[in-house]
Amino acid sequence: MSATASSPPPPGSVQFDEASSTVMLRTAASCYVLRVDRTEGAVRHVHWGAPVPAADAAELPVWTGHDDSFEGRRDGVEEYPVDGGARFGVPALEVRFADGSSPVEPRVEDIRINGGNHLVIALRDRSRPLAWELHYRVPSGGDVLERWTELTHTAGPDAEPLHLTRCSSAHWPLPQRPGWRLSSVHGGWSAENRLERTALTVGETTLTSRRGHTGHHANPWVVLDAGHADEEQGETWATALATSGSWRLTVQRTAARRAGVVASEGHEGVEIPLAPGQRYVTPISVAVYGTGGFGDVSRAFHAYVRRHVLPHPDELRPVLYNSWEATSFEVGEDNQRALARRAASLGVELFVVDDGWFGARDDDRAGLGDWIPHRRRFARGLRPLSDEVHRLGMSFGIWVEPEMVNADSDLFRAHPDWVLHLPDRTATELRHQLVLDFSRPEVTEWAYGWLHALVGDNGVDFLKWDFNRSFTEAGGHGGRPARQVHVEHARGVHRLLDRLRAAFPALRIEGCAGGGGRIDLGILGRTDQVWTSDNTDAVDRLTIQHGFSQVYPAGVMSAWVTDSPNPLTGRSVPLAFRFHSAMAGVLGIGGDLTRWTGPEIEEAARLVQRYKDIRPLVQHGRLDRLLAPGEGLLAAVQYTDAEARRTAVLVWRSSTSFGPAHPPLRLRGLDPAARYRDEDTGAEWSGATLAGYGLPVPALPDGDCASALVVLHRTGRPESEGSRSMSPW
Repeated sequence: MSATASSPPPPGSVQFDEASSTVMLRTAASCYVLRVDRTEGAVRHVHWGAPVPAADAAELPVWTGHDDSFEGRRDGVEEYPVDGGARFGVPALEVRFADGSSPVEPRVEDIRINGGNHLVIALRDRSRPLAWELHYRVPSGGDVLERWTELTHTAGPDAEPLHLTRCSSAHWPLPQRPGWRLSSVHGGWSAENRLERTALTVGETTLTSRRGHTGHHANPWVVLDAGHADEEQGETWATALATSGSWRLTVQRTAARRAGVVASEGHEGVEIPLAPGQRYVTPISVAVYGTGGFGDVSRAFHAYVRRHVLPHPDELRPVLYNSWEATSFEVGEDNQRALARRAASLGVELFVVDDGWFGARDDDRAGLGDWIPHRRRFARGLRPLSDEVHRLGMSFGIWVEPEMVNADSDLFRAHPDWVLHLPDRTATELRHQLVLDFSRPEVTEWAYGWLHALVGDNGVDFLKWDFNRSFTEAGGHGGRPARQVHVEHARGVHRLLDRLRAAFPALRIEGCAGGGGRIDLGILGRTDQVWTSDNTDAVDRLTIQHGFSQVYPAGVMSAWVTDSPNPLTGRSVPLAFRFHSAMAGVLGIGGDLTRWTGPEIEEAARLVQRYKDIRPLVQHGRLDRLLAPGEGLLAAVQYTDAEARRTAVLVWRSSTSFGPAHPPLRLRGLDPAARYRDEDTGAEWSGATLAGYGLPVPALPDGDCASALVVLHRTGRPESEGSRSMSPW
């Protein structure tokens, strides 16, 4: 290795020691070491954790299991385990060859490093026409590793296809520890992102979506620790998968105290036919190691999303208004104009027309697929409304659901074969709609045509792209197996979004799937924000947003202020609490503004301006979760700019209870030698005091659902030892 024997390679690099066939990948605070055995055709894992000197890495032993006829000596250690030989762990690669056989026998072909930060290990089967490359990359400026796999059918053009039945992005082996704890999120529609930490049992634990989309019920990421980490300290290992279709993360813990994560497209596997000469590229899997607890890992993911995933990471997302809860399917030009005027008076920057503007869309039983303006409600088309919204100083957005169709639509009557269903089975309708097969090029070509016309002809600046049901009867008319459709549909969506954004570089898009049903690193690479949940209850949102923040940054988390009582839960919540809850992400307003009182409109306008003031901190700053919702009387989050010049703290109390006063909030990420002033009260403390003693809890209004926002700025006057003296006792 090129680094000296006493030091690790520089961050953001890949180093190869040819004598020992050892590779080290370095991030800012971690290293990942593997060893290539050309004789056995194996790529074995050595170390993933704190940095070690390069000379030591080359000498570290590779762990092996018991040498007996019942153990797989490579299990838990191979970087990319295949189905074949004495391997009994979870495989990353399974193949069905043309003769029906499946065992794979790897051989190492080549090792190369591209650009100093991209490792490629080329392998192939020793006798069958299959080659695959393991790709490792260290993105610049962070603590993240990327991995993916590329597979190729190497036979001549006259050969039979082979089928990939499992082709994982990566296997991430972890070190030996006495025990392991698994962190993940679970839930359902309107109850997404419920964070759960449980002991990892020996065996295989699988998180998955069988729905054809990322899903409300789980999300494709996991965090593992040895059971001792908390928000601020402790070793943690995390991985996520950038896929938007069905997926599977299998976390394996062996009796030998090893653990590992296999990250894959498809819920039970895939069914990808590979023709001679054809190449298949898996989604990227992303992983982080940190020593600063769960908060450290979250901030590494947040920085990665901003630097390497989002199309426009430097932009501030606008304050939006969405008309759905005000007008539902009664949307029309006149009521939208009235709402737009009210929204503009609040300081809203983006006005979004929701469902009901098209076709024969008088309710959710008809019209999906017929993307022309409703003849009665928008007799003049959409352009007059778009022009009026622009005249009021706002951008114009509109809701679409391109992947769905109602049976009562002109599209379905013309193309019943475009939907996911089997010819001899009853097509299952959910929400009175069927799923269009976006794995088929003719379907995505149709969608691109009307989307291009909609955006181009009507001055559309923003699309809310929705997806309101899961897959059933996948396959059939398209001639593709269901497992293939479960992954290829999402790839068709990705390609369509890429094409649309290339045609309209100024277009911005919000991803939505009945709320948080399609949130992942894959969709974030093609959208600017995501709708977090259809549940807009400000108290429930604190829990949803807490789980969301474990991997995804606040700058992509769309959150609305809606009416009280809440239309879903019936809970009554003060306007300030509703705003403070939504101000923790990308602020939106979704209530019926025509029913808000004059004082409510005035208060809302003040709070919109307050949000715009702290928006750079929330959307681009460092996030610290100070107090988790549900674990005590208060919940609190802190946002701080990169230079620690300014910080904002949001505090919520969902319910009152008798007891002692809450201890001060110990802030994080501030300059200990500087002083910070409360912009509202003028109170001033040193950064050291705010971290060590804490920020006194601000006075909260009486009663349930009380909240506060505290903003501190650095005064530029460092703490002086001689500025104030204290008499000795």
